[in-house]
Amino acid sequence: MAPEAAPVAQLPTVVEAVNIGLPMFEDSIRDQGTSVVGVDWRIPAGGDTEAVAALARLFGPKAAAIDEANTTVVQRLNDGIPLLQGIERLSDVVPVAADRTILHCGPAIAWGDMCDPLRRSVQAAVVAEGWAEDSASASAAVAAGDIALAPANDHRTVVPMASAIGASAPMYVVGNELGGTEAYAPLNQGSGQVPWFGVDSDEAIERLRFLRDEVGPVLGEAITAMGPTDAFALAGQGIPMGDDVHMRTQATTNLFLRDLLPYLVRSTNASAPEVASFLSANHLMFLNIAMASAKSLVLWAGEVPNSSIVTTMCRNGTTYGIRLSGDDDQWFLAPSPPVQDALYYPGQGPETSAPDIGDSAVLELVGLGGPAAANSPAVAGFLGGRMADAIAATRNMQRICFGESGRFRLPILDHIGTPVGVDIRQVVESGVTPAVNTGIVHASDGSGQVGAGVAWAPIECFVDAVLALDARTP
Repeated sequence: MAPEAAPVAQLPTVVEAVNIGLPMFEDSIRDQGTSVVGVDWRIPAGGDTEAVAALARLFGPKAAAIDEANTTVVQRLNDGIPLLQGIERLSDVVPVAADRTILHCGPAIAWGDMCDPLRRSVQAAVVAEGWAEDSASASAAVAAGDIALAPANDHRTVVPMASAIGASAPMYVVGNELGGTEAYAPLNQGSGQVPWFGVDSDEAIERLRFLRDEVGPVLGEAITAMGPTDAFALAGQGIPMGDDVHMRTQATTNLFLRDLLPYLVRSTNASAPEVASFLSANHLMFLNIAMASAKSLVLWAGEVPNSSIVTTMCRNGTTYGIRLSGDDDQWFLAPSPPVQDALYYPGQGPETSAPDIGDSAVLELVGLGGPAAANSPAVAGFLGGRMADAIAATRNMQRICFGESGRFRLPILDHIGTPVGVDIRQVVESGVTPAVNTGIVHASDGSGQVGAGVAWAPIECFVDAVLALDARTP
């Protein structure tokens, strides 16, 4: 009897793949015209055994208490109503500022450790206050200890980019009546030669004086006449119009100016026409209002103990710092990273750029900025140019947030709420860190802004926060 012929293997004519991790394999399959589904999986906590053990407890026996606290935190972030109430001098709302103290962005930092753009901003503020004649003497006064430095975040205040502010700076006052919290942010300085971009030229110093002497009084009069304004109701309208209310605030700024216009035109102040021209040309005007509004909510949320949600996230160009709800005294720090996904002005690039800087990352904690990227074509331009890339940025924020916004909706994603409540457990487990939409300033020559982009927070400070939360949670 003849032996049976060996079976002939039949290769599949259609291949569909699921790729877990290692995106190079996914890209290779897709480049060959084959259907592939990619799963962005990473080793939990990067394989750090101590962090993995802490996560096992925080997601395990300790999870119930933490989740209950987190639910309250997200509820406060969603329920609080930040009302813009008026404009006051910094020294009137933050008494320490009257004692020759400059408030700066990010965590506390010594003068000698400050990056060049922030040092220049401090110098400009000192000169504008009349505490020194020029930048050189301002630097000497700070170095000698004649002028103190303090983080704005420690005084219910947030400042954008490389900002530093002194006693006479006009400040937006935003109150969250439901939580009984109040927060402050300076007026936006606009574009060009300005200190918040790390410039200390005569023109930059004059801009601070213009804001104090002209813009502050006119704008404050109009806001007071208009009455308390729900800032996040305006932001909620701006998002469907393409704003992320961080990198792009044009729509929300225009909505605010529309409401403010009747009160501006009634002003009898001789500076009103010049101020109106400045405001109409400043497309980032609303940024600072949004920041103060966000700060008023995270201050309330930060009162909740036993939570794993971040309520402070900021950078000073040297260090990146976060703090957790219920523990406003402990900072978790890491080196401030470069802005990774960036577009630069001609002749500029990573080699001329300062590391990530500013307090505006507070917006990412309340559902604005990175969480709202999906609906913003402007943000997509910094992430490869495709709306799919902007959607992916929002999806990444979903992976690390505990809840979603009840007021900020994304039409492009069937009107889901933007992600809210950055949870350090999910950050460390997934290896995905918050994306912050931001500007970029020159590292050393005081020439100002050199680009903009999306910065990803460093993982190290989140790992340290997880270990600390595990140690103190029963």
